[in-house]
Amino acid sequence: MKLPQCANPISLNKQGILGMNRRNIDYISCYNDRQHFPNVDDKLKTKRIAQQAGVSVPELIMVIHTQREADSIAEQLTGINQFVFKPAQGSGGKGILIILSREEGLFVKSNGEKLSIHDLVRHLSNIISGLYSLGGRTDVAIMETLVNFDPVFNDLSYEGVPDIRLIVFRGYPVMGMLRLATRASDGKANLHQGAIGIGLDMAVGESIGAVQYNRPIQKHPDSGASLSGISIPHWRTLLLLAARCYEASKLGYLGADLVLDKARGPLLLELNARPGLTIQVANKSGLLPRLRKIEQIEIPASDPQQRVDYAIQQFSKRGKSADLFAQD
Repeated sequence: MKLPQCANPISLNKQGILGMNRRNIDYISCYNDRQHFPNVDDKLKTKRIAQQAGVSVPELIMVIHTQREADSIAEQLTGINQFVFKPAQGSGGKGILIILSREEGLFVKSNGEKLSIHDLVRHLSNIISGLYSLGGRTDVAIMETLVNFDPVFNDLSYEGVPDIRLIVFRGYPVMGMLRLATRASDGKANLHQGAIGIGLDMAVGESIGAVQYNRPIQKHPDSGASLSGISIPHWRTLLLLAARCYEASKLGYLGADLVLDKARGPLLLELNARPGLTIQVANKSGLLPRLRKIEQIEIPASDPQQRVDYAIQQFSKRGKSADLFAQD
């Protein structure tokens, strides 16, 4: 079933579509205590609490706190050819700098652009000054190891690392989406910038449908690769990692962004207390029926494994589903 291009709120509500106002009032405000927002708004804090909860994350190389540390970064980069800089309090992928290699003393980005050490220092200065942070607050720069994504995605993403967004409600994964970078999105898995979203069956991690700019597509616009028949490896492990983030973050409604590293397997990139709603378009399903199903559970299961089992059983496109788009 296709979502109508124009629909009134009553029609969307009947189809189970969660809108921004209801998401903010009924779910974010009700289930996310603001005192716990720093657990996800600060990526450095997220990394630390995730590790304490047994959730694997990309390795932290260093944290750059001051301009003095930024100015001396050349010494710290000796022998390091691949890395990622990101603002601890950034959002929407802003300020993330990915370096794939070095050539003749220059640092090569994912799009082939070459940067000097002075360019890196300038970028770190911008991060520290708060150019990319929420509210423009002063920030710190995180330097992480580069994720080398699983070869299963070789033809499916333009330059950037594909990630999997999972919506978690009261500890239960309720909806998932694979996000693929494109030339339009500048190699970032950001849907608003032109990345591709692919809905995923919650039972097996297989593709349901693909969208770009909220419109259905069949092939990757850059590589021409088919976007159907995609199957995500380590699917249950990904669901389990996302489910564990409920206890770690202390947030009832969140988005977990995960990646598949070819050596380390599933890793958590970051958490989001205000996950977007385009995931419903990619899945051709409204979130509301699934969220209401979870709200009927008086006390969420304490074991993440049990929560994953429940999600697989209840929200699979292959079986009996609670969503209103089960029959397309």
